Formats: sequence, C-alpha cells, structure tokens
Amino acid sequence: MRAGAFLYPWDVNGDPAAAPRIAGLGLDRVTLAAAYHSTRALTPRHPRHRIVTAAWASVLYPRDPARWRDRALAPYPAGDWAPGDAFGAAAKALTAAGVEVHSWVVLAHNSRLGTERPDTSVVNAYGDRYPWAPCIGQPEVHDFLVELAAEAAVRPGAAGTELESCGWYGLAHLHAHDKTAGVPLDDTAQYLMSLCFCPACRAGYAAHGADPEELAAAVRAALAPVWGGAPAAWHGPLADAALNWRLATASGFQEAAVAAVRAAAPPGFRVLLHADPVPYRGGANVGADPAHLLGVADGVVTPAPHLAAFARHARADTVLAANLPVVTGLGGSPHTLADAAKQAAQDGATELRLYHAGLASDADLTAVGEALSAL
Repeated sequence: MRAGAFLYPWDVNGDPAAAPRIAGLGLDRVTLAAAYHSTRALTPRHPRHRIVTAAWASVLYPRDPARWRDRALAPYPAGDWAPGDAFGAAAKALTAAGVEVHSWVVLAHNSRLGTERPDTSVVNAYGDRYPWAPCIGQPEVHDFLVELAAEAAVRPGAAGTELESCGWYGLAHLHAHDKTAGVPLDDTAQYLMSLCFCPACRAGYAAHGADPEELAAAVRAALAPVWGGAPAAWHGPLADAALNWRLATASGFQEAAVAAVRAAAPPGFRVLLHADPVPYRGGANVGADPAHLLGVADGVVTPAPHLAAFARHARADTVLAANLPVVTGLGGSPHTLADAAKQAAQDGATELRLYHAGLASDADLTAVGEALSAL
C-alpha cells in the first residue's frame, strides 16, 4: 500500500535536510499545500523558525495575472510565510529526493475574502455571517473557486491534486481564538447552524419548493431546544428541500472543479477529493454522495472510519486513501499506525495519507518510519 503525507512548503524551503528526511520515512508521495487557509503552524525541525503564521488564505505560488485580470474575485498572494514560488521550490526539492508531489488545494475556506467581501459568505438562519465560509451557491463564488482549483492544482512538479473543502463549508471551523464550544452541537445542530440563507441560497430553496422565510423560521425553531441542552429534530418537506438544494449545488461545484482541473492538466493527472460520506456534512471533508463523487473524481481522501461507505462504490482503479492522524499533540496515534493501516486495508483502502509530516515531533516521525518499514 502506497503511503503519503501532508506537508507545507515552509516545512521544506530553507531546510536542506527536510526533503531527504521525508523520503527516509518510506513515503511514496507528499500532498503539498498550493492554496491554503490562514493558519499558525509549528515547524519543530526548521533551522530558521519554529512558528509560521499564515495570516490569510492565499496561494503559495505566483498567480497568473492574465487569468485573474478581469475577475471580481481573485486569490490572495501569500505574505512572507511563503514568498515567491514557495510551492515550486518545495516540490523541486521533494522530487529530487525521490518523493512524488501532489498539490493540496483548499477551496471554500477563506476568512479574508469574507472580511473584505462579506456578501460572499454563508449566512445562517439567524442572519449571522460566517466570513471564513464562502457560499458555493453564489455564481460568482462558484466560478472563482472553480478557476482557483484549475490554477492551484496544476502546478509544475505536481503529478496530481487533492481538493479540500470542495463543497459546503459551515459553522465547524476553528476561527480565531474560537469560543463556540459552550453548548455541544451534534451533527444535526451543526448542519442547521451551517445552512446558508444568502440571497442565492434563498432563491435555491425556493426553486426546490421551500419558502426561504418559512425554512429559516423552521431552522430556528429546531435549534431552540439545543440552547437548553436538548437535541434538535429536523425532518419533513422543508428539510428535504434544503438538502436537495445543497446536494445539487455541491455536486455541480465538484463536477465543475474536477472538470476544470482536468482541462488544465496533462494526461494521467490524478484528481482526488477530501470527503465525508454523509451528504449533509460540511467542512474540510465535504459531505458527498459516495457514488456520485467516485463517478466524478479519481478517488477520495477520507478519515479511515468512513472508508467502507466509499469502498462499496469503488471501481478497480479507484483511489481510496485513508486519512490517518499521526501527530500525538493533535490527537493522532503514530505508535498504532501499523495496526491502523492494516485495518484500513481490510476496509478497502488502497493508500494511506498521514496528517501531518511537518507538524509531527521527532518521536512521532520515528514511529511513522518504523510503522511504514514494518508494513
């Protein structure tokens, strides 16, 4: 089973030992960030820094001016955390060390866009905007993210891509100094708090037979017990209409993004989506219908417990990559990686994806190397 790991360009650039270290773990490939959201990241082995602060969502390569010249929405260039062609430099070093590189492209997750253009954001049933969550139901946002997918995925040195947040985003996000855990939200409550009521989504609900004002009121009523500690109940015609709009919108967005990448890519370029098999979920692993997603993309990257739902719809050449956390400080378990990998294989995995080689401690990386060697 082939194994890959996630990595940021700043984990590699400026550290001559980084690429050989990654290759020495026994990894076949790296999923290297090309377009990424804002973050604060540890770099525990870099000779020049320990903390990298990416202040806003950006592309980690030089944008093509001609592509974006006449567009109202465009990706932001990176600041000093990823100067110049950071992706290209890291990809070159990794390739020279014998590690295949695939691009890692984050789409519907951009807090700077939502701050500067609040009209592009998801709006919940209470009227609160989520500036980190661009609404894919808006044609302008849809077109921007599809174009971003094509440019960011097909970078020189990349043999394929993985598209993250290629669908609906919502409430679940560690926004700056997050303070939203006071009331536990189960899956239903998370979904209801993530339903969008921007003008485009209101029109979408109406087209699917739901009055948007009635739907918003029903969402608020369903959430009312949650604030007192009881679960939300959500079913009926309004619920069906809302989900149908979201599924149609997300499916169309995924089809368009994958088609745009393939149109820009050379033959054999592989396109995977990060996904969750429960269609109403949103976030980095977007909710999707497994059969539809695997009919659009070459495969999926998904948390290991979700493999079986996708495996039922896999073709002989479908890539099923089990996403396994290996950073102890982030809740991962590198010391049980070998057992987890064997279980993932039984569940249908064809590859492993390890999160995250740049963030892991020396002890974590040693455990990863030992597990991969044993496998």
